[in-house]
Amino acid sequence: MASEWIQPAWRAPPNVRAFVTTRHGGVSSGEYASMNLGLHSGDDRANVENNRAIVRAQLPSAPRWLKQVHGIEVADLDRVDPDAAPTADAAVTGASKRVAAVLTADCMPLFFCDIHGTRVAVAHAGWRGMAAGVVEATVKALVSRPSDILAWMGPAIGPTAFEVGPEVRAAFMEVDPGAESAFVPHGSGKYLADLYALARQRLERAGVNSIFGGGFCTYREDRLFSYRRVKAGGRMGAFIWME
Repeated sequence: MASEWIQPAWRAPPNVRAFVTTRHGGVSSGEYASMNLGLHSGDDRANVENNRAIVRAQLPSAPRWLKQVHGIEVADLDRVDPDAAPTADAAVTGASKRVAAVLTADCMPLFFCDIHGTRVAVAHAGWRGMAAGVVEATVKALVSRPSDILAWMGPAIGPTAFEVGPEVRAAFMEVDPGAESAFVPHGSGKYLADLYALARQRLERAGVNSIFGGGFCTYREDRLFSYRRVKAGGRMGAFIWME
């Protein structure tokens, strides 16, 4: 595994494995350099396929890719057609060596597992999906007591770089007026939004209190892809499974 890739620091059971790729370790060039995993990002398809093969060599099985739409659907990988790419923004599994995966480039990858190491999940949590309830939907799909669930917040755009309009703030405050604390006024009706604070609020409201990670910024850190920094850029992959 490339030394630059990110392995979550959390108290997951030893049979739970997970990592997030960075820009390092692949074959793509230019703004896609070098570990771009997004087939629809504009990169040469052969390069992306080569990058995916490099990642596949670190996994116990082929990852189950999703058609991500910034929604709240959670694919149960134990039930869906293994040859299909379901339209969903999160995936859950209770089977060993079955790899759940999402692609991100500013949105947050959220890893989940239960304390017994019997269920894992990953969610693609941008502001739209988070406001709509993808965090809560994923917690529910784990079919575990929320107090038995651990969550890890992966690399997303940070609170000093994520400028949003008032509609984003309103979307969160409609569900939780306390979300106001995650928005700082930033001139002309704009706000700086803290996705990590919002994710933590959503997780805690869903009953999940064992929360780890955070502190990244895809926009500020050159090792990470950022759609806001370079729209014609790549995608990182977040992968989780059980041995």
